[in-house]
Amino acid sequence: MTTTDSRGTGVPTRSRTVPPRGVAGTTTRRSAGLIVLLAVLAVAVLVSVAVGSKDIPLSTVLEAFRYHDLAIDEHFIVWEMRLPRTLTGLAVGAGLAVSGALIQALTRNPLADPGILGVNAGAAFFVALGVAVFGVSSIAGYVWFAFLGALVVTVGVYLVGSAGRGPADPVRLTLAGVALGAVLSGITLGMTLVDPGAFDQMRHWNAGSIAGRGYDVLLPVLPFLILGVLLAVGAATALNAIALGDDLATSLGTRVALTRAMVVVAVTLLAGGATAIAGPLLFVGLMVPHIARWITGPEQRWIIAYSVVMGPILVIVSDVLGRLVIRPGEMPVGIVTAFVGAPVLIALIRRKKASGL
Repeated sequence: MTTTDSRGTGVPTRSRTVPPRGVAGTTTRRSAGLIVLLAVLAVAVLVSVAVGSKDIPLSTVLEAFRYHDLAIDEHFIVWEMRLPRTLTGLAVGAGLAVSGALIQALTRNPLADPGILGVNAGAAFFVALGVAVFGVSSIAGYVWFAFLGALVVTVGVYLVGSAGRGPADPVRLTLAGVALGAVLSGITLGMTLVDPGAFDQMRHWNAGSIAGRGYDVLLPVLPFLILGVLLAVGAATALNAIALGDDLATSLGTRVALTRAMVVVAVTLLAGGATAIAGPLLFVGLMVPHIARWITGPEQRWIIAYSVVMGPILVIVSDVLGRLVIRPGEMPVGIVTAFVGAPVLIALIRRKKASGL
């Protein structure tokens, strides 16, 4: 591009593309909101480490982070009990929230959550098999059975949903997930009723809890959760196109079938891993993406970014509330999220725009 200076001489200049003022303002607002949420998450982590059956002053918590002297009782509680539990809440919350965002985008159903693909039912069914057949009795043993069950059942749902003419579509995936999940839930319930004693520990896992989860449970599953988040980020742009319809997305160069396969794998890794660690936590995958969408709009990259932060906030805060409401006992975090999620679900159903994304 050439412009003319005051002397009439042609002076070459670079053309610049200036983003529209509205777009720049929206990005700034989203970024500021994400920074605020990160600060809230940091406060929630500190409160989670400090609050429990024995409250620890924040000054002592910060001192424990600096000096790490396990000979001091408070430092031992922080490092060996509260910090692993809090980090587990971080991982579980992020996994469930991002998987919920993905499944809502994939099925175009704003009331969907990870359980719609049979993740919870598959995990519980395989845990029941592990208890009945292999005598598994510890949380560390449950993890791999639950993760394997989530993987097998979700892949099975995708194969059933993609059978017949044409690629897998949201309606068939939803119906296949609900049907298979209902069958497996019934079988699992029957197995637990046959021998209640053998399935005593499983009922505690099935309530949804991060209490007692240490690094031996978290670290083996963490790489799968990280891979799931990376797949989610990779599929986010394509999901924006798919939201416009399969035909238009294909005309824009989006590989619809590949994107759906990536999303199913990511949901399996995220929701399967989180469920394997903590058991089925209700409403986390439903609530968080909705709240993120209200703040950011329909842009999937921002929804996923907000979900990574807001999911842990919800789980950690719910876990802290569970420690406080029936002190000195504790209420499982899954029960707290259910109490919080039920009113939110009612509000979502009553919204006029809740039928579509």
